[in-house]
Amino acid sequence: MPNQPLKPDKVDMSVNLGGLQMKNPVCTASGTFGYGSEYIDYFDPALLGAVIVKGTTMEPRAGNPPPRIVETPAGMLNAIGLENPGVEAFISQYMPELRAQGVTVVANIAGNTLEEYGQLAQRLDHVEGIAALELNISCPNVKQGGLQFGTDPDMVYQVVNMVKSNTQLPVIPKLSPNVTDIVAIASAAQEGGADALAMINTLMGMAVDIDRCRPTLANIFGGLSGPAIKPVALRMIYQVYQQVKLPILGGGGIVSVRDALEFMMVGASAVSIGTGIFVDPYLPCQVIDGLQEYAAQHGLASIKELVGAAHQE
Repeated sequence: MPNQPLKPDKVDMSVNLGGLQMKNPVCTASGTFGYGSEYIDYFDPALLGAVIVKGTTMEPRAGNPPPRIVETPAGMLNAIGLENPGVEAFISQYMPELRAQGVTVVANIAGNTLEEYGQLAQRLDHVEGIAALELNISCPNVKQGGLQFGTDPDMVYQVVNMVKSNTQLPVIPKLSPNVTDIVAIASAAQEGGADALAMINTLMGMAVDIDRCRPTLANIFGGLSGPAIKPVALRMIYQVYQQVKLPILGGGGIVSVRDALEFMMVGASAVSIGTGIFVDPYLPCQVIDGLQEYAAQHGLASIKELVGAAHQE
């Protein structure tokens, strides 16, 4: 990389993630930032590259019974169960405020059948202010005995293709790490028409309450997030970057500027911050500033020059 330092304001921080145009490469992960207004007392959500809102389903969901969150060493387990008010409430109650704030919105959608994914994509396709769709494909396909969409390459292809057939928006499937071959999953998403990939979703785990001699979570299993999963996320992004020609939104344990730099260097064009926000709500802004300063110090005219740097000879 060039060595002549630049002034930070001379660094181009803009990113195009498969048609999703962002002013900088920092997003918030779905389910950790609500609908943006929850953090308005800390900073303006419009400063972010994008806000990926809470997962949305066709009908309202109450989610799983409590307890549904537990801290673990270097992370947390959650089994929220996609609690949300449903797509119509999202459009009517939350999108007006997001539009008024000037937020770049990525809607995260989840379905129990292929048809539901298609219906959600079609319903959100022309909603003003939605810039892209992120697909939660860690949902059980009720027509296939509950097998997760994201663990089978053929199902990944089908759900991505279904959504692409029902929207003009950029489509970004969020890949599950609970697979043996992440490259095969990513390749299936690419063949299905994905515009970019989000990597990674949570790892499945559990915790035990030794006083009750029972699983801590009412759902027994939950999704592990936080710094504990960062090495897994980095490895998977590194592998996919080498084999699949789609831009990557990388996340999984980012709690510092250094973490975000690692994700970009292994191949992520942008990063998403989730669990780290619970520890420090100002973290996304700190990461934006830190990436810009790093690029300036290393003489990079564009933040995009960092992407894939760890693969260079």
